[in-house]
Amino acid sequence: MHRRDFIQQSAFAGAAMSMPSIIRKPFLQSFPVVRVPSDKRLFTSSAVEKTITRMQQVIKDKKLAWMFGNCFPNTLDTTVFLKKTSGRPDTFVITGDIHAMWLRDSSAQVWPYLPLMQGDHKLQELIAGVINRQTKCILIDPYANAFNDGPIGSKWDKDLTKMNPWLHERKWELDSLCYPIRLGYHYWKYTNDVTPFDEKWLQAMKSAVQTMKVQQRKHSKGPYTFGRITSWSTDTVPGGGYGNPIVPVGMIVSIFRPSDDATIFPYLIPSNLFAAVSLRQLAEMAGRISHDDTFAGECTSLADEVAHALEHYAVVNHAEFGRMYAYETDGFGNHLYIDDSNVPSLLALPYIDAVNLKDPLYQNTRMFVLSKSNPYFFKGKFAEGSGSPHTLDDMVWPMSIILRAMTTEDDGEIKECLHWLKTTDAGSGFIHESFNKDNPEKFTREWFAWANTLFGELLLKIDKEKPYLLKNETY
Repeated sequence: MHRRDFIQQSAFAGAAMSMPSIIRKPFLQSFPVVRVPSDKRLFTSSAVEKTITRMQQVIKDKKLAWMFGNCFPNTLDTTVFLKKTSGRPDTFVITGDIHAMWLRDSSAQVWPYLPLMQGDHKLQELIAGVINRQTKCILIDPYANAFNDGPIGSKWDKDLTKMNPWLHERKWELDSLCYPIRLGYHYWKYTNDVTPFDEKWLQAMKSAVQTMKVQQRKHSKGPYTFGRITSWSTDTVPGGGYGNPIVPVGMIVSIFRPSDDATIFPYLIPSNLFAAVSLRQLAEMAGRISHDDTFAGECTSLADEVAHALEHYAVVNHAEFGRMYAYETDGFGNHLYIDDSNVPSLLALPYIDAVNLKDPLYQNTRMFVLSKSNPYFFKGKFAEGSGSPHTLDDMVWPMSIILRAMTTEDDGEIKECLHWLKTTDAGSGFIHESFNKDNPEKFTREWFAWANTLFGELLLKIDKEKPYLLKNETY
């Protein structure tokens, strides 16, 4: 099922795995039990269960506490398939209602569990398995964004690109190669375990970096093209499958956004900022783990080149907000003034360690994103937040509300975001992909694990940095 293929009304239909029969239990008597029963969960982490117990005592707003208990473990409960391949952990991670593994989503879905690995060897093994599977995926095709659990083919087999049976979809998205680097780097920092970072991993990383360099398009347009027979303009690519023209300036072309929608101007600025960070992380890993100083230098050189190009081509002078980042550019001087809720986004730049939260350039950008000047910022009866061309007009993404709360130090703004998240779940106890700004009963994706675990991550961040905010009995 494609991500925009449906809009649901109500919340207790469809994904049986995440919506079991409603029963009651003493902890929160006014709320139904909607989490998967323990005997049907795909994976159970003792550290995650202890965190849920602790947080449900800390969070005084009973609905937020209930939602945390449903959302934070949702990735483990419903989307992870761990096995051993050649004696090594191998974890396939579906997104939820789509039975395929996105490099981006799989990284983001397990990301909030990284700090809990030290107390749970099984959880560490699961995440090592994700890294191992991502290595395999990149070696299959560094241009693909989503993969099957085996050579079974896909509904997108007839796309006008170089498909093979292992691929679910083959959209070139720069962030798809950044996320596995981010996950691997922080796994290493938390555990000091270098087991996943073997010769195959190094080969995959070299393929990733070579793909990025090819997509700088200094000498040619490269081998990648994409087309799809569709009525959705954002689901296919102009320019004979290469995208709209660019001037080679040092940035990296991304034909698709993290939303899986085609870019208009192929230099996607949040993804290039993400790439600069990821390449520096990879350089450190290549030097210290793989002892490949030549490759480490190549990563650093590319990061420097991308960063230099961003300084010259990504920053604009907006008539209202001053110096800020645009969303896309082409090197000709054209810029796109929007933000999309999918991470990496302009709003999420501090979250991916691409900018400092207090940087005036970011703060100006943030003000733009959260204003009517952003065509995809929607304000309605129930909430306000960024949406996406992926879900058309008037559909706010909870992910944007979560990232808004994560990128502010203002207590009032965080409280407001928590209120919006709490009151727009359509009674489900879970976070959706998007909801209508005037009617949260109208939403997309009942079962979207990334958004669920990201919500849990937000509450854990508040507990660590501003624990007093969780003492409010109602939001």
